[in-house]
Amino acid sequence: MFRDCYRKLTLLTALMFFAVTTSAVAYDLPSVNLGFTSFLDGGPPAGPGFYISQYVQYYSADQLNGQDGNDLEIPGTDIDAWISLTQFLYQSDTELLLGGKWGLDVIVPYVSINADYDFGGPEANGAGFGDVLVGPYLQWDPIMGKNGPVFMHRIELQMIFPTGKYDANKELNPGSNFFSFNPYWSGTLFITPRWTVSTRLHYLWNAENDDPNRGFGAASDTQAGQAIHANFASAYEVIPKMLRVGVNGYYLKQISDTKVNGNSVPDRREQVLGIGPGALFSFSQESHLFFNLYFESSAENRPEGTRSVLRFVYHF
Repeated sequence: MFRDCYRKLTLLTALMFFAVTTSAVAYDLPSVNLGFTSFLDGGPPAGPGFYISQYVQYYSADQLNGQDGNDLEIPGTDIDAWISLTQFLYQSDTELLLGGKWGLDVIVPYVSINADYDFGGPEANGAGFGDVLVGPYLQWDPIMGKNGPVFMHRIELQMIFPTGKYDANKELNPGSNFFSFNPYWSGTLFITPRWTVSTRLHYLWNAENDDPNRGFGAASDTQAGQAIHANFASAYEVIPKMLRVGVNGYYLKQISDTKVNGNSVPDRREQVLGIGPGALFSFSQESHLFFNLYFESSAENRPEGTRSVLRFVYHF
């Protein structure tokens, strides 16, 4: 009898712990570009034409942080995610507005998420296609100096469509189940012909989710807050036209509260900073391989871990 009571008490404690931890970590924002792009981001490497890029990202975290950046200390936390992005990009040679040449960017993600704990913790929805990204953009020709390009930049009106796998009974999904508008400006400055700095600045707006996950209880709809996020990188060309090495990073900050049934909910805003080394190897003007590694810190209402990205770009 004592053993049965003990088992019931242990199970009840685990269920209570699960309820607390799944509601304490937000996971409100959709998946966005955190570190996928880095060096020479202000322009395509080989001018107009058709490009295809393949990204492979591995993310691993052994802690979940709460609203103040504190580790929630869920026993045995182990979150792993493999993300594949296939990108199709067309850059025209036709000016459309203010000297900018139009282009179109389409990205198809495939995501595999695994989450393990001793007990409790947000549950993952396995593998499946993520939300498709589509973005018309304007690319300006490089501003040239006496020793080569000085500055190049682009504006893209990126949209994220809710096409991905989603289950309201899971907290970690390949898809978000809502539309997002995620425009950005990116630029690259050549401090010298061999030393560059690049950035990509995003604004994120999210529509309503009419089938929110179980962490919101009986809520009929939710709306993730607005956010800003940025990638930044600096690289130096150590082997001319072949190898650049440098540092890269990203930062995400949610700037408005998530809403549940139209009402703002405090203490769910997400934040994270990632910084690490990277390299760019160019096989030719037409093909390039990027490697970027990030170590996260300052995470709030989300996991804190490490992220590595391998990206191959080919120009036809």
